[in-house]
Amino acid sequence: MRVCVCTVVHHPEDARILHRQIRALLDAGHDVTYIAPFTAVGAEPWPELHAVDVPRAGGRRRVKALRLARRALARHARDADVLLVHDPELLLVLPFVRRRPPTVWDVHEDTAAALTAKPWLPRPLSALLRPFVRRAERAAEKRLHLLLAEEGYRPRFAGGHPVVPNTTYVPLTSPPPPNAPKVVYLGHLSAARGADDLIALADLLRPHGITTELIGSADPKIAARLRDANRAGHLRWHGYRPNDTALALIQGALAGLSLLHDEPNYRHSIPTKIIEYMAHGIPVITTPLPAARTIIDRDACGIMVPFHDPPTAAAAILHLNNSPETRHTYATNGHRAARLHYHWPNQAKHFVSHLENWSR
Repeated sequence: MRVCVCTVVHHPEDARILHRQIRALLDAGHDVTYIAPFTAVGAEPWPELHAVDVPRAGGRRRVKALRLARRALARHARDADVLLVHDPELLLVLPFVRRRPPTVWDVHEDTAAALTAKPWLPRPLSALLRPFVRRAERAAEKRLHLLLAEEGYRPRFAGGHPVVPNTTYVPLTSPPPPNAPKVVYLGHLSAARGADDLIALADLLRPHGITTELIGSADPKIAARLRDANRAGHLRWHGYRPNDTALALIQGALAGLSLLHDEPNYRHSIPTKIIEYMAHGIPVITTPLPAARTIIDRDACGIMVPFHDPPTAAAAILHLNNSPETRHTYATNGHRAARLHYHWPNQAKHFVSHLENWSR
């Protein structure tokens, strides 16, 4: 099967797109053409891929990227057996791509709810755009095959679309014990994702000899604050790192942080970072979003803290620091639950099967 995969918004080394889905397709013996913004972020494509470079769409600068993406799709998708797109923005250009094969939209987020978390989009405008986004989703459902990353996305659509959860690779062997004097955050950094809380938390932990390490890209205003804090030695910001490098950096941490705010887009999603902490034997510190609360209650793998409350988060981390038995129990429970519920190879075969069926 020949698969064309396209994104202009996500990093080309996005964990779900490259390290899980494309890796699964390659392992199954399929041929993959990957249209993505490699040069824009300085990423090197894998040699086994047919890589096509396009500009990256970001903020309010999206027209050029979408125009060139349409051109790349018109050239490369026509020879594919199935086309897989990852950005809702690409729904605008797909009608202008002729001779398009069966097309799949991988739905990563609640697109309309996520508008409120876009720092470049004024809040009044996001409210006005929400009904138009919902209408576009319903129109796309009639023309495309849909894959959903969360069970919570089902109510947005009329049909019964398959869910391929955003899980991760869980090591078969026991990970290193959570004994390093550091806490970690893995993922994009923004105000809605608790970046200000993480900066405040770092200042509270530093007098106790505990380092706060943040791994991920950041919105422009947050990036400026993180650079200042990094230079001052208040925390360590690694910036964006490929998935395998990022996971190596979190090994052995006292805790993994997920201080997401109570935003509509987060209420129906399992924060993937929580799953990755569990997979690598790291106790979880999380705000009480519904999916996170379910995981903590069911799997006993960490501690919930209130929204916007760095002092309580710091107290929870100091408790783990002073209680080796507790943090080791959380680490063991989390790793066991991740193997049982969130091991990507268990989902990979279903993902590949869906694309194979649709290509026929």
